[in-house]
Amino acid sequence: MRLDKFLKVSRLVKRRTLAKEVCDQGRVTINGQVAKSSANVKIGDELIVRYGNKLVTVKVEKLLDTTKKDEAATLYTMIKEEYLPCDDREESQPSIW
Repeated sequence: MRLDKFLKVSRLVKRRTLAKEVCDQGRVTINGQVAKSSANVKIGDELIVRYGNKLVTVKVEKLLDTTKKDEAATLYTMIKEEYLPCDDREESQPSIW
């Protein structure tokens, strides 16, 4: 299954076009390798998705073409969710407004 489709079906990302953009920005890895949206996802793969200042690590458990909202979380197992430190440079610069 394509990575962008898995992200959408699993509800890790809300829309497939947004999933494609996230992948194209290099914010998703499969088994430690930066992945494009067209990369194949297999059962057992470990995905790391970066959302702003948060990293989510999941293991792929199932591949389905469509799911209901309450079934979506069964497609993966959450391994780790960590928050990255905020960038203090933005706060330390004087505001022009």
